[in-house]
Amino acid sequence: MIERSGTFDGVHRRNLSKLLTLVHLEGPLSRARLTAMTGLNRSTVASLAAELVDLGLAVERAPDPTNRVGRPSPVVAPSPDVVAIAVNPELDAVTIAAVGLDGRIPARERIDVDRIVSPTETADIVARTIDRWRGAELAGARIVAIGLAVPGLVRAGDGMVRLAPHLQWRDVPLPALVEHATGLPAVVGNDATFGVTAEHLFGAGRGVDDIVYLNGGASGIGGGLIVHGLPVAGAGGYAGEFGWNRPGISDPDDRTAPAGVLEEEVSRARLLTVVGLASADEPTLAAALAARADADVEAELSRQRRILATALANAVNVLNPSLVILGGFLATVAASDPDALRDAVVAQTMPAAAESLEIRVAALGEDRLLIGAAEAAFADLLREPVGTDG
Repeated sequence: MIERSGTFDGVHRRNLSKLLTLVHLEGPLSRARLTAMTGLNRSTVASLAAELVDLGLAVERAPDPTNRVGRPSPVVAPSPDVVAIAVNPELDAVTIAAVGLDGRIPARERIDVDRIVSPTETADIVARTIDRWRGAELAGARIVAIGLAVPGLVRAGDGMVRLAPHLQWRDVPLPALVEHATGLPAVVGNDATFGVTAEHLFGAGRGVDDIVYLNGGASGIGGGLIVHGLPVAGAGGYAGEFGWNRPGISDPDDRTAPAGVLEEEVSRARLLTVVGLASADEPTLAAALAARADADVEAELSRQRRILATALANAVNVLNPSLVILGGFLATVAASDPDALRDAVVAQTMPAAAESLEIRVAALGEDRLLIGAAEAAFADLLREPVGTDG
């Protein structure tokens, strides 16, 4: 039967989606609060909440004690048993996490690799990890779908990885490979696009409508954009590739890669080299840089900050965001001297565009890409809570 948007069934499904999305994004909410937020009447909210509980998507619990007069309203929360699997394949590791609809991360694992993994190997790693978790951390959990945050160009229409240059992947039908290996639905997107979504919904960009986000990872620098509260993906889904831009470098002594792009000059690999590490996750690299606060480390951080500032100033002049968020090793570069970075950005930005500009590091830390990938995996469930199988 074709559902018409004006039918009772269509309205009912949209209201279920609205309620589930609210408790997913905001956390546990009382029925009274849900009534106020949705504009629905109390009996409708109670009925919708009961249906979400019956579907296994929500739980209801007694309200917290209060001094208010009258009977307090029951609290509705996302079910802790509903999870998505999030995956971030990189040059040096494949990181996998189970992210709950309630925001918890009950399982997380970084699987270090000593060579570039192929798409098929990545799918097999994911399948083996899920099988192992089903007998332990995820016993009894309902796995909705898999989201994969890939450092490269991902076609918006079908999740085809057109080019992940550092992974040497080209025209890879990654969703189909992962679905075949795991038996679960899969959605694939650019890692930085997922990162800005996570920070916008849950992190440093929560409540902010105009954001430029730059992500620094093992494969280089990617970016994501929020304009007027909405993600901007571009015609094919490839917007935000700041790392491929050629930076303006005012001091010739700062240039290390002749005619190089931004991610060759502002580089995680260079930071690892200066502290003598071959590989490291984000907290380990940040700790190593802090512990080795010698002249070589300070010089490299300062050089990368200066070049990054010019790239950010160009983005601010073009897009006029109110907030710039930096994730991954870029957060470490920024945190080494945040005032110096902001001053350098403002010095190269049109004065009016810099008046309300803030620069923040990603609040979700090393989980930001995984949370964003999980959000993409939850999208169908949130849009259509009835009839979405896990």
